[in-house]
Amino acid sequence: MLRILRPVIARLLRPVGRGLAQLGVSPDMITIVGTIGVVVSAFAFYPRGELYLGTVAVTVFVLFDMLDGAVARAGDVESRWGAFLDSTLDRLADAAIFAALLMWFISDGHDEPLAWLTMFCLISGFGVSYIKARAEALGANCDVGIAERTERLIITLVSVGLAGLGVPYVLAGGLWVLAILSAITIVQRLVETRNRLTEPSPTYGATEPKG
Repeated sequence: MLRILRPVIARLLRPVGRGLAQLGVSPDMITIVGTIGVVVSAFAFYPRGELYLGTVAVTVFVLFDMLDGAVARAGDVESRWGAFLDSTLDRLADAAIFAALLMWFISDGHDEPLAWLTMFCLISGFGVSYIKARAEALGANCDVGIAERTERLIITLVSVGLAGLGVPYVLAGGLWVLAILSAITIVQRLVETRNRLTEPSPTYGATEPKG
């Protein structure tokens, strides 16, 4: 569903991206500011148990970070460096969110099981992204999986935000759902990559007509 919505979101962001490009704002600036905002917001609020305010702040910067692609297209400055920077800083931002939650669980949250679950979500998130990056570096398309970054962020931020509003069990439920979906995605990507990297190469003359 989110893949279907991406073209719609891109059209909505196009005027904003064009305006920022005309002001001289570069995509890299947006990427860096968005990441710094996520990291600072997560560590400023989550370890103190201010889950709702922290989620609002993180969400603002996550949405802000979505503008880098729109600015790059508007200014016709899309580059491999920009894609690399965006992907790298996305991993750091995601790690900051889970690390900040982990700090709360092992201190004021006093919930060791959820701390371990949060650690698993942090590690599996890296695994999901790394498998795709490594597979594509080897020439294998690995654009599969039920829990890509956008889905994982939505599950995380919604469950943390609702927990901050006092909704019971929603944070534990969200982390369990995230952990299961991330594990499934890892398996999906491993299987897909194995299938693509072990496909038999066509032999010379195999498609030549006989006679």
